Amino acid sequence: MKTPKTFEAGLARLEEVLALLQDEKTPLAQAVKLYAEAAQLVASCDEALQKAKLEIQEIDEKMGISEGEDAQ
Repeated sequence: MKTPKTFEAGLARLEEVLALLQDEKTPLAQAVKLYAEAAQLVASCDEALQKAKLEIQEIDEKMGISEGEDAQ
């Protein structure tokens, strides 16, 4: 499985995979492969979120906003 190009693409594919995993007609062998793909997608999405969080923190620091303050 290749890494999704965007967070949104990864999240959309994760939703598709989860729907397939919930389908009782999905064979066990396919479910195991889908589970592995889901794990990779979760990791990819989490990485994207962590990068976004870091970028936001850096912007806040430049603006003098401390954590817990609202950016107004």
